[in-house]
Amino acid sequence: MHSSGRWPGDSRTAREIGQQPATWLRVADAVRRARPEIGRLVGDERRRIVLTGAGTSAFVGEVVARDLARHLGRPVEAIATTDIVADPSAVTVDERPILLVSFARSGNSPESVAAADLLDRLTPGLRHLVITCDPEGQLARRWSGAADAVVVALPDEVNDRGFAMTSSFTGMALAALLAFGVDVDVEALARAGTAVLEEAAEHASAISGAKPARLVFLGSGPLLGLAREAALKCLELTRGEVVGIADSALGFRHGPKSVLDERTIAVVFLSTDPHARQYDVDIARELVQSLGEERVVVVGTGFGGARVWPVPSPPQVPVAGYALLAVIAAQTTALACSLALGITPDNPFPDGEVNRVVQGVVIHDFTPEVS
Repeated sequence: MHSSGRWPGDSRTAREIGQQPATWLRVADAVRRARPEIGRLVGDERRRIVLTGAGTSAFVGEVVARDLARHLGRPVEAIATTDIVADPSAVTVDERPILLVSFARSGNSPESVAAADLLDRLTPGLRHLVITCDPEGQLARRWSGAADAVVVALPDEVNDRGFAMTSSFTGMALAALLAFGVDVDVEALARAGTAVLEEAAEHASAISGAKPARLVFLGSGPLLGLAREAALKCLELTRGEVVGIADSALGFRHGPKSVLDERTIAVVFLSTDPHARQYDVDIARELVQSLGEERVVVVGTGFGGARVWPVPSPPQVPVAGYALLAVIAAQTTALACSLALGITPDNPFPDGEVNRVVQGVVIHDFTPEVS
């Protein structure tokens, strides 16, 4: 699938999915220019690193947190802005300084600004790294030029104009890995992404053609965040007509497996980590027994006995980097299901019930309890 329009219609969403490999190279350039400034923010090893965002932006943090922790040798926490705003004192439970990494497509969501402001007020020595697709958004303007803050504005093309975040998701995830010095071969990643897109229409159309009522996405480690993003894309682009459900390979058996029925298709993202992959393979085999080979899609390589969507893993790409390739399967599946249902993917909610930038949020004053 390319921006030349292999899919029916010529939506912004299709073009933004198709442009991703090319944008990754430009994202890498943008981060490279900011690396000297970012380096001074990280500071001593006592500093907590908290990754935050809402919705898809929160899932960016979930995808990259584990690989960042392994690379930096310190805990890295992914905490959604929606959780910070509702319960900020739970984040500031000790005296350790924090580097708050805020992910935002627009930076105009009420929680994005509120979370950063709340922690700035409650946490002495807070530092901010803002990774955003819109340098004119409220979050970027709030922290541009501030002491102990760095704003990394990504190339304009990753500021998705379609309803659902696609290239903004992969752009911000890649930027986070590179910002903290994780070794990613971006050129190899882009080549692999182009190859995945070449076959995406065929695989995604096969899934949408089965007319699923439910799509279950499973992943381990960083790919659990990917599974959550995949389920959200399904819900957004199909207007909730195809229900997306996400869980981990091991967690799915603990109750959520009850969602399976004759109109369910399960998608298992195979981890590139050898240990985690064993659990992904186990659940994929179990699902084949429950649903049959035609209703189980395994995203990855080296698995037999189900529909396989081959997504190769280039050398020198961590699991979180591999998620940027695997998410193409989720994005194109959601798009194919949207089109099959006669929904306009760029504007699935013409009545405004759900919006690109969340509306209707009231930010209430917070007064810390005095012990």
